[in-house]
Amino acid sequence: MLSIFAVVVAGLGFGLSLIIAIGAQNAFVLRQGLRREHVTAVVLVCMLSDIVLITAGVAGLGALIEQAGWLLIVARVGGALFLLVYAFLSLRRATRPQALTATASGTGMTLAAALSTALALTWLNPHVYIDTVLLLGSIGGTYGDDRWWFALGACLGSVIWFTAIGYGSRYLRPLFAKPMAWRVLDILIAAVMVVLAGSLIAGLFA
Repeated sequence: MLSIFAVVVAGLGFGLSLIIAIGAQNAFVLRQGLRREHVTAVVLVCMLSDIVLITAGVAGLGALIEQAGWLLIVARVGGALFLLVYAFLSLRRATRPQALTATASGTGMTLAAALSTALALTWLNPHVYIDTVLLLGSIGGTYGDDRWWFALGACLGSVIWFTAIGYGSRYLRPLFAKPMAWRVLDILIAAVMVVLAGSLIAGLFA
């Protein structure tokens, strides 16, 4: 029988393996960290959302969602449309130099806009449900009575990761002191959003 420490570490490793990827949520947290705009609020929203989703998955919600095929179809289409809109907004920022200055905290996106975007990128993204609720929940279920220790490790992974990119990205600010760096970042974010949207739509025909 695995020790509690081993189960927590397994959850931590598996959680990090799922969350450390260039996705919509991570890209937004990185951008907010670079601009020092409402970093704490955005990081807390992402961490708490992940904790809720991980807990729900381990509790068995993943198995229920998996049986509702129509719900996944709606989520894929809606998520793809949202990601395409976000890609368009990123491209628009890239063509507007006045929006690319590394300004001080709070002088760009409002707190309400930052929170609503963080919530949308988390809860309207089907990949979050597939990875966090379905996949992580099913793996956690294999640990039986120790599944909550596995969930704890996965939650710790989210806390560590979002804290790292939210507050660690400020050390990249010298690189992003030039408008061109912001332009490149926004173009890359837009490209990632389009690829993710394409993968969601492609999943409908798989």
